[in-house]
Amino acid sequence: MTILDEIAAHTRLRVEHDKSHTSFKELQERCAPFSGIKHGCRFESVLKAPGLSFICEIKQASPSRGMIVDEFPYQEIAQEYEQAGAEAISCLTEPHWFKGSDDIFANVRATVDTPLLRKDFVIDAYQIYQAKLMGADAVLLICTLLDTTTLKQFLDLCEELGISALVETHDEAEVDCAVSLGARVIGVNNRNLKDFSVDLTTSERLCTLIPEHHIVVAESGISQPSDVAHLGAVGFDAVLVGEMMMKASDRAATLRALRRCAQ
Repeated sequence: MTILDEIAAHTRLRVEHDKSHTSFKELQERCAPFSGIKHGCRFESVLKAPGLSFICEIKQASPSRGMIVDEFPYQEIAQEYEQAGAEAISCLTEPHWFKGSDDIFANVRATVDTPLLRKDFVIDAYQIYQAKLMGADAVLLICTLLDTTTLKQFLDLCEELGISALVETHDEAEVDCAVSLGARVIGVNNRNLKDFSVDLTTSERLCTLIPEHHIVVAESGISQPSDVAHLGAVGFDAVLVGEMMMKASDRAATLRALRRCAQ
């Protein structure tokens, strides 16, 4: 069993636990009054802006690195990102490997107005309804976790709820799937989710397969400003930067340095 399989299995248990406290029907009813609010438009609009956009991530840990930071004033970090001009913020809600939580997301949402991506391992429509109620502008949908039928259902649900979907791909087949299903925002993850190795050439190879009218996001493996310069030159619209931002002693200065390299 791979780490991704373990995470998915753990997530299923977490979702079932959540359902035991709030039923699927109750969650849907809670979402009904907000169905006309199109949060996703904000997320996509900022990523479409001229130049390379930055999605800065809030996470305390990861399966590949363990604990990234010991001190985790996540609301202060969110404010730093917003004040530094991050176009969007990614906030982990997976609790076991990433030390995230729904409460962390809710507190970040209450702290900043910047578009927020709920980053988790979505394997059930229930989680998309949760994201809507949390005030998420977008959710992450990982192709590796979802068959084509389920991915299409989740994309349709996001459209119905007014949430954008960042559809994460790892190879040519997944890119073809995302494009064929009409995903507007497609992520290319440079990290192999089976062994967690990183290869930036994945971005180079897959970016060329994605039609120009899509928003394309590079994910994982960005460890130095030159990586950002390279990804911008390849043709990406945005980059998601996690560990590098979390470990920076001056996050605003780090983001400024990354922007300079992207110009």
